[in-house]
Amino acid sequence: MQSAPRGTPPSHRGPAWLSPYLKPVVLSCAGVAFAIGVAEVLADGRALFPGGRPGWGFAVLTGLTVAYLVAVGRDRWWGGSGAGAALALAMLLLYGWVPAGLVCLAVVTLVGAVRRKRWTDALLHGAMDMLGVGAAGLVLAAWGARPSVEEPWHPADWQPSTLPQLLLGAIAYLVVSRGLLWLGTDPSDGPAALASGALPRQGLVAVALLCTAPLIVVVAAGQPLMLPLFAVPLIALDSSFWMASVRDEEQLLDPLTGLPNRQWLLARTQTALDAAAATGDRTALLLIDLDSFRSVNDTLGHLTGDQLLLQIADRIQRRLPEDAEAARLGGDEFAVLLPRVASGTSAQRVARTIIGSLSAPLELDGLTLVVEASVGVAVYPDHAPEGEGLLRRADVAMYTAKRDRSGVEVYDASRDVNTPDRLALLGDLRRALDTGEIELHYQPKVRFDGVVAGLEALLRWHHRDRGRVPPDEFIAIAESSGLMPRLTEYVLESALGQVARWRAAGLTVPVAVNVSPRDVHTPGFAGAVAARLARHGVPAGSLQLEITEHAMLEDPQQAADTLAGLTGHGVRMSLDDFGTGYSSLVHLRSLPVSELKIDRSFVARLVVDSEDAEIVRCTVELAHSLGLVVVAEGVEDDETWERLRALGCDAVQGWLVAAAMPPAEATAWLRARDTAPAEPPGTAEPAPCRRALPPVPDSADAEPVR
Repeated sequence: MQSAPRGTPPSHRGPAWLSPYLKPVVLSCAGVAFAIGVAEVLADGRALFPGGRPGWGFAVLTGLTVAYLVAVGRDRWWGGSGAGAALALAMLLLYGWVPAGLVCLAVVTLVGAVRRKRWTDALLHGAMDMLGVGAAGLVLAAWGARPSVEEPWHPADWQPSTLPQLLLGAIAYLVVSRGLLWLGTDPSDGPAALASGALPRQGLVAVALLCTAPLIVVVAAGQPLMLPLFAVPLIALDSSFWMASVRDEEQLLDPLTGLPNRQWLLARTQTALDAAAATGDRTALLLIDLDSFRSVNDTLGHLTGDQLLLQIADRIQRRLPEDAEAARLGGDEFAVLLPRVASGTSAQRVARTIIGSLSAPLELDGLTLVVEASVGVAVYPDHAPEGEGLLRRADVAMYTAKRDRSGVEVYDASRDVNTPDRLALLGDLRRALDTGEIELHYQPKVRFDGVVAGLEALLRWHHRDRGRVPPDEFIAIAESSGLMPRLTEYVLESALGQVARWRAAGLTVPVAVNVSPRDVHTPGFAGAVAARLARHGVPAGSLQLEITEHAMLEDPQQAADTLAGLTGHGVRMSLDDFGTGYSSLVHLRSLPVSELKIDRSFVARLVVDSEDAEIVRCTVELAHSLGLVVVAEGVEDDETWERLRALGCDAVQGWLVAAAMPPAEATAWLRARDTAPAEPPGTAEPAPCRRALPPVPDSADAEPVR
């Protein structure tokens, strides 16, 4: 088994607040009790340890046991119901408590002397064993059995009533020694703690060891020189006991990296939350997921992928704060527990430090790779009251960071579609699509000569109980729930149906429809759009699809194929929200778009902010140099209109022209113009249509979101 760095996973949740106070108490009680026992024995003129053949037999058997413990190099040995305990109980039954305590002390002293780094642990566990033996001695004394070196409790004197005495004595030893160990273990210390599921398995082995104690007594009384032969069964049973504990530990470890696994993380997180609740502190959980790890496995093979995970695990551990702990949850997913943090912001700083270390180049089989990661942060008690909830919310935040390519995100309830309220809204959204409750409103795009360049279809949902639901809210639910393809179909069907009705009425106006990155990455999307155009009898040039730069980030090749298919069918493409992406210039030269829309965040402050004005100017010049039409969104006043005209913008969209309108109002708005709006290039020449200021828009149109 690989050694687990930075503390092996604890196997239980003990009361950690007792640990620092219990240890000195245990040492003091054991020391005082043993000193009193030794003093009484010496005061009565009795021997502390048997002499002659029995003494030598026990000494040799103890030496063999200690040699075995040292030889196998078990740094994790912590005493307990092992071979030393069987020896101590055998000594207790035959010669009393003080000689048994000497056996415990001898085992602990010799093992501790060899492992100097663990001598304090050895001393503590020896004290626990000593108190356990003392408890067994008290049980025997209550039944009238008070053996000593001079007056041993000879097996020939045992009666049928002795059996319950022996069982009760062994039980008393187990309860006291194991109970003290459980109370005295800090849950973050590691395998010294017992898993609740491990107790039955380890208990059976412990009972087997303790049951050998009476047999040792029988041999010691009759043939003491044969005592060293017990080393073989004691060592075999002790090894079984140790292997049982190792198997339980391995169930809490990731076999590849040696890090703790999900089961351990949840238990440790709940322990940290309990401590935080008692002190009023905050606890944070970071969930780390590697970006594009699948491509490493597919391209270089799983063996190289495993080597990558090992290096990632090592880097995460190197960047952990002092009290933090890391775990691997599976695949390329890791977690970091921060038991105490000041705020979500401080946890976010730790997360950025970790992913900063992960992004440094690493060497694998002669190749230099750069790995990026996304991290979600959830904080107790702000985001969840228990470990499972905290992990789930960190997972939500991680997927938000991955979707937005922001690196690190703190959990935001408004973006969590799995809350009960949002799950209910998802069900309502499905029904709204079935019943046609969701409507399309249309907002015009107008050129500076007054010609209507087209309309943009925008979603509106007036919930029967909730009232108006913001588009960004229910669209986010659709995107994360798998409902987005159906919503896109609904929008395309409604928009193309309306275009067909307008064309039948003599209004040949092109309509723009927003599509999501998921639509662009769906194979066959271009063919499905072409089939809908044919079914409605609408020419491809009357439909424009608006995409954002995010559509190109996840799978650029699939997106490029889809866009090429759409333009091949004659559908025009528009790049929406330009300037808010991550690699605008790179994508702009390769995307088959005919129109570029400047985001409203730049247009809103165009008149008062010289930097925004310069951005708009450069964008217009760049687009024109590539042969693209430029549309400015969010135009709300005449001054912005005139400034955009001076900068060479081609068309505008916003309240100044018209708010988004229901189909009937949009039809009336179009009919109020002198002639029909323009067709796309290649169709009939449009007649002029002058700009007209609309009434003050309804607040529902304040945020025209797709």
